[in-house]
Amino acid sequence: MKLKFFATYRDFTRCKEADVTAPPDVWALLQHLKGQYGDAFGDKLLTSDGTDIGCETIILINGRNAGHLNGKDTPLSEADVVSIFPVVAGG
Repeated sequence: MKLKFFATYRDFTRCKEADVTAPPDVWALLQHLKGQYGDAFGDKLLTSDGTDIGCETIILINGRNAGHLNGKDTPLSEADVVSIFPVVAGG
């Protein structure tokens, strides 16, 4: 599975892309990333209580927002491309 990191998330991962073995779902992926890149990265990805995808995080699976699929329970496969980036505001 290919992971793509954007904007400030690249500061944590120090890479634009990574190939990883697909976990069963988005939640398992987020837990893996928190373990790999640290609690500060996890704090950016997750809600303050650590139970869901944070409202300032957008996760796309093959171009579709996980929030419009099954959220953190969205299944993943080896063929997926997962893009993770922060909400961006501006004018």
